[in-house]
Amino acid sequence: MKTLFKTSLAVAATAVLGSLATRPDTPWYQNLAKPSWQPPPAAFPLVWTPLYISLAYAGARAIDHAPPESRPALIRAYALNLALNAAWTPTFFLLRSPNAALAEITLLNASNALLIHRFLNADRPSALLLVPYAAWTAFATALTAAIATRN
Repeated sequence: MKTLFKTSLAVAATAVLGSLATRPDTPWYQNLAKPSWQPPPAAFPLVWTPLYISLAYAGARAIDHAPPESRPALIRAYALNLALNAAWTPTFFLLRSPNAALAEITLLNASNALLIHRFLNADRPSALLLVPYAAWTAFATALTAAIATRN
């Protein structure tokens, strides 16, 4: 339970940082050429909320099930993933740089693959809980690439 509290706090901080940097109502964002398949802004919190919940739970479960000697590396990989997750929104919206955001989210995808691998070694259900997160991030990568290409 203590681990779940810690991972929940870390994920909540990631979510708050992202939500504070999100600016879909700015003229800059509204004037970007976006693909027709982009979801409406209201869809993003509906998707991210359950993904963040599963990310917190999966993190706690993987950490608790990991052998003690592998926990520090797993925690570092998890923290790096959350930092990369939190960095995309300010990179895109505050720096107003779809190209930098595309580079950043590419790193997040690599981090997702590493995290799934580490979770798989610790606890298979934890790794499976990350699959929707990784899939959504892959979709976000395609969306970011489409916006970067059009602008």
